[in-house]
Amino acid sequence: MMTSPASIKRKFELLPSIAHQPENLEMLLDANSFREKLHREISKAKSRIYLVALYLEDDQAGRDVLTALYEAKQDRPDLDIKVLVDWHRAQRGLIGADKSDGNAALYRDFSQKYEHQVQILGVPVKSKEVFGVLHLKGFIIDDKVIYSGASLNDVYLAQNDRYRYDRYHVISNKKLADSMSDFIQKNLVESDAVHCLSQINRPKTKSLKPAIRKFRNNLMKANYSFEPDLIAENEVGLTPLVGLGKRGNKLNNHIQNLVASAEHELTICTPYFNFPRSISKEVKKAIRRGVKVTIIVGDKTANDFYISPDKPFKTIAGLPYLYEMNLRAFAKLNEHSIASRQLSIHLWKHQDNSFHLKGVWADRKYMLITGNNLNPRAWKLDLENAILVHDINEHLAEKKQEEISCILDHTQLVGSYKQIEKLEDYPSPVRKLLKRIKRVKADHVLNQIL
Repeated sequence: MMTSPASIKRKFELLPSIAHQPENLEMLLDANSFREKLHREISKAKSRIYLVALYLEDDQAGRDVLTALYEAKQDRPDLDIKVLVDWHRAQRGLIGADKSDGNAALYRDFSQKYEHQVQILGVPVKSKEVFGVLHLKGFIIDDKVIYSGASLNDVYLAQNDRYRYDRYHVISNKKLADSMSDFIQKNLVESDAVHCLSQINRPKTKSLKPAIRKFRNNLMKANYSFEPDLIAENEVGLTPLVGLGKRGNKLNNHIQNLVASAEHELTICTPYFNFPRSISKEVKKAIRRGVKVTIIVGDKTANDFYISPDKPFKTIAGLPYLYEMNLRAFAKLNEHSIASRQLSIHLWKHQDNSFHLKGVWADRKYMLITGNNLNPRAWKLDLENAILVHDINEHLAEKKQEEISCILDHTQLVGSYKQIEKLEDYPSPVRKLLKRIKRVKADHVLNQIL
């Protein structure tokens, strides 16, 4: 028996949520504002700073954040400061760079300069990076949650002339901040698999394998804990969600249901056009039932793996083209809906900047704030989270429209699949690589893990 969008919406209404005053949800619209807000809140912090990100880079922006954290700790030694980053990512250099101790060397250097220490912890979601990373998001500073899909480095924080565009939300809500910080403390910090990255003698990943297996199994069952509120007419509801793994992943289920719930409008942002099969099916169903679907995705040149054809080619640079091939195939399949404007595909491109936005908006009633890339890797391998905003009375309508309008500023509307380049149009090294991948049928495997 098919479940109607209206009945799925009723299930969302029953989800436990935290009451929130709409004026206490701030949407920042650019990376500069995000950087400035982060530093301002760190400098004012009184009780706690928990920063969770895929990485904190050894570059100017990363060093500036570390400096701000250490200075806050020296000024207020009782301040509870924890930085959690991916264990594997922190102990290697950039893809294609020479072998190094990675960002862990920076953390060690900082720890030797200051009396009062900042905890920088490595979180190993899996024993190998390719099979799962810490993709949890959210910076908790006192009673605020600053949520973005961004990590901490020059390009995400627009330190120089380039930026990587993301979404940035500041939510002032003690109950939400307590719930998210409790999750971090109980499920991550206290695990035997999680270790300090500042120490010289760190355990080898191989020796942590039993602890990592136990850690992952525990995370697959973990949830955010809070006492649910009754949401008044003048309030919105906030439901923090977390998920890991293919089976029983509540975050995945809720995202799928959110897409399935749309009756009138559905907007999806993703940096990499590579939907999990379940999301792809629900998007197709939404189009068939007459929902106006808008998909905003980065142009291949706005992908963080893109390399200009006039520079030496690396294998990893084939990825943006692989995603574009997915997009072209989807657009071709839905050419009639594109022509009728029921399906709108927007390609984002702004100079040499990159695009890292993700999120879902359904019928102006629900908004998903997340770092989830809405791809098979996020669905099966990485530790992901999100905040579902219930806005039944549309108190945030103006703010949401302002954010979406800002996102659309540097986009081009696709009028036909023919506007999207095909394999034959690609540079010779890319064509050779993708043909080889197709020949050995490796494209499916790559789409699952990248």
